[in-house]
Amino acid sequence: MTSTSRRPGQAWIITPGLHRDRFVGAQKSGAAVAVVDIEDSVALADKQTARTTSEAFFALPAPPCTLGIRMNNLTTIDGIKDLAALAAYTARPDLIVVPKVESPRDIELVAAALDTDGYTPDIWALIESPRAFDTLPTIMRTARLGGVIFGSADYAASIRCGLGWDALRYARSALINAATAANIPAIDAPTWELDDPGIVRRDAERAKELGFSGKSCVHPRHVQVINDVFTPTAEEIAQARAIVAAADASGGTVTTVDGQMRGTPFFNAARALVAEADRTS
Repeated sequence: MTSTSRRPGQAWIITPGLHRDRFVGAQKSGAAVAVVDIEDSVALADKQTARTTSEAFFALPAPPCTLGIRMNNLTTIDGIKDLAALAAYTARPDLIVVPKVESPRDIELVAAALDTDGYTPDIWALIESPRAFDTLPTIMRTARLGGVIFGSADYAASIRCGLGWDALRYARSALINAATAANIPAIDAPTWELDDPGIVRRDAERAKELGFSGKSCVHPRHVQVINDVFTPTAEEIAQARAIVAAADASGGTVTTVDGQMRGTPFFNAARALVAEADRTS
């Protein structure tokens, strides 16, 4: 199987590699990307079991979404074992999430180990340490990098800050800026509050406002909330079409729409939204 490079969907769901009974539910949750995790959700003693069990995640018939795996850190023996196991999988993931990325070399090693003439998975970097943020521009220029994901829990633990939005606003903004400069997508971290959809919605709205392409989650009931937030509403699309029409009518010069000044940056944003809406309709 050859993975094709795709824009990510809005919701990504992460499910533990030890829990085979959750595999189908994750894939059918409505998320655009389902990732089986053999890193943080698996205890050290269970790594080999998770590594073996997770192959079944990619063998399920007719998966409705992109399938990925979060492997272990490449500076650990389990990360090396993961690469060897993934290279031998009969059914392979579309996408590899590499944790603790701090250098282009992390991405290059995964590509060197897994790429073949018939298989080139998308490779995504989990950005979750201060050192990674120090080297973001270099990481973003890695040829095989498909996108980045913010790892809020590890980042907050490493700098001993809270997990609240204000505490992590700088990190999120820095990641979005670097990803956009490199023309690659960025996915926000999960919301760790499982039982309050209002908090999930608020966090998703903030992530969208900052410029994230989507948001990850750890529970299926978060998926629809994230999809709702990141899917443009009929009103947003109508407003964008009105701005595009005004731009065309004005010959691309500054104009007004519904009493608000609109110029080139607004025209470009509106055209991008209309193009996305037309592409997915």
